[in-house]
Amino acid sequence: MKKISKYLFILMVGGAMFTLSCTNLDEEVYSSIPLDDFFRTEADVLMNAGRAYTKLQRFPEEQRLWSLMQNASDEMVIPGRDDGLWWEQGRWDELHTHHFNPTNKILRQSWEFVFEGVSACNEVLYETETTPIQFEGKERILAEIRVLRALFYYWGIDNWGNIPYSVDFTDRELPEQKDRVFMFSFVEKEILDNVEKLQTMPGPDYYGRVTKGMAYTLLAKLYLNAETWIGQNMYQKAVDACDQVIALNAYSIEDDYFANFKVYNEASVENIFVIPNHTVYTKDRMYWYTLTLNDASRATFNFKGEMWDGFVLEPPFFNKYAENDVRRKSFLFGQQYDKAGNPIYFIEQGDTAWFAYTPTIDNYKARGRWEGARCCKYEYQENLEYYVNDMENDFVLFRYADLIYTRFEALWRLGRAGEMINDAHLMKIRTRAGLEPYNVSQLNAEELLDEFGREFAWEGRRRQDQIRFGVWGNTWWNKPASDANARLFPIPQTALSANPKLKQNDGF
Repeated sequence: MKKISKYLFILMVGGAMFTLSCTNLDEEVYSSIPLDDFFRTEADVLMNAGRAYTKLQRFPEEQRLWSLMQNASDEMVIPGRDDGLWWEQGRWDELHTHHFNPTNKILRQSWEFVFEGVSACNEVLYETETTPIQFEGKERILAEIRVLRALFYYWGIDNWGNIPYSVDFTDRELPEQKDRVFMFSFVEKEILDNVEKLQTMPGPDYYGRVTKGMAYTLLAKLYLNAETWIGQNMYQKAVDACDQVIALNAYSIEDDYFANFKVYNEASVENIFVIPNHTVYTKDRMYWYTLTLNDASRATFNFKGEMWDGFVLEPPFFNKYAENDVRRKSFLFGQQYDKAGNPIYFIEQGDTAWFAYTPTIDNYKARGRWEGARCCKYEYQENLEYYVNDMENDFVLFRYADLIYTRFEALWRLGRAGEMINDAHLMKIRTRAGLEPYNVSQLNAEELLDEFGREFAWEGRRRQDQIRFGVWGNTWWNKPASDANARLFPIPQTALSANPKLKQNDGF
C-alpha cells in the first residue's frame, strides 16, 4: 500500500510539472494569473502543491546542497586521481580545505536549490490561497507548504546565516536580507503556527509529505542548534519537540539498520521524512553508484556505463567504526567480488592484480583507483545506468534515530543524560549496530560526535554536528585549520550581483 502511495505521490508531482509545461508555443499574455482557469477541482490544487515538493528532489545530487555540506565535512572527500581527473576541478578541493570561494559552482547551485525551493513554496501558497475552491483538506495543504518552506529557510540559515527573506509571491522587489535571529524566529513560528493542522499519523496517503512528525523533528533540530546559531540555549525546547514526536507512537527503530536505505524503503517504520525517487520519474537525481564506485564494481552489481570513481570516505573516518559495528558495512572495502562471488582481478603487464578497495589513501592529489572506501549505504539495485535510470531508494532526510539522538544530545548538554540512558530506542540503536548500550561514564563530546557520525554517515548531518561540537575549524586529514568565518559559506557572487541588498558574510 505504501509503495503504491509513493508512486501516486511521484506521479502527482510529475503531473504538476507536466501540467504546467506545454508544447503549444502560441502565447496568450495575461496581466494576472487566471486562477479560475487553472484550479477547478481539489485534485488540481493538490497536484499544484506537488510542484513545491519537486524542489526537494535535487538535494542529494552531485553538485547540490547535500554534496556541499558533506564534502566540507570530515566524512567525504573527492581527491585527485592518478589519471588526472577530478583534481583539476578545484571546486572540490576548495570545499575540502575550507577555502570557500563565492564563485564555486557547487556553492552557487546549493544556494539556488534553497531559494528556488522557497520561491516555489511562495508561488504554491499564493495560488492555493487565492483559488476560490474550498475543501476539507485545503488548510492542511497550506500548512504542509509553509512547513516545507520553513525547511528550505532552515537550510538557508544553517549554511549562510543572514539570508534574503520573502514570503509574498506577488512582491517584485528584491528581497531584503534578514539576520539569523529574525530568520530563526520566523522558521520557529511557521512550524508552531502550522504543526497542529498537519496530518498526525504518517499513513500511506501522506508518504513523502510534510506531517506532524516531520514538523516537530525539524523544530527539535532547530532548537538543538539555537545556541550555535543565535546564542540562545534552547535544549529543553528541543527535548519537548522530540517528545511531541515520541508521543505520536508512529515511529520506531528498525531491527535492521539497512532497512531504512533499501531499494524499496517505503516500509521503514523509522523514516520520518523522505524524498521519494523512481527510476523513470525522477531522472538524474539519485545516482550515488556512479559518484562513488570504480568501473570494476559493475561486475558486482551488473551496472552499465561508466562509473565516475569520485566520492570516497575520508580515511580517518573509517577508523571511527569498531570492527564489529554493523554500520561499517555502509562502505565497501577489501577484496571485491563479482555477482557470482568470484574475486575481481585485472591483468596488468602480465600480472594478476586483485581489486580491493582500501580505506586508506596514500596521495590526496593522486590516489589510485582502488583507494578509498566506497559508499554502499543505500542498497544498489541491478542494471542501473547513469542518464538512463536512477536509484529508486527514497532519500532519507529525517528518521527516528535522528530524533532519539537529538533528544539524547539535548539532555546531555543539560547535564541530564542519565534520564535517557536506559531508553529502549537509544539502546536498540546501539545493539542493532552490534555494540553495547551506553553507560553515563562513556558520554563525552568526542564519543557523541563520533557516534553521530557512525549512525548518520553521508546523510547530510555531519557538518552541522561538527560545528555544534566546536571542531569545524580543527585540522583533520588533509584539511588545514580554518577560521571561524568558515562556519558559514560565502553568499555566491551571482546572488550578490543580482541583489545589491545582500551583504557578503564576513571573511569572504
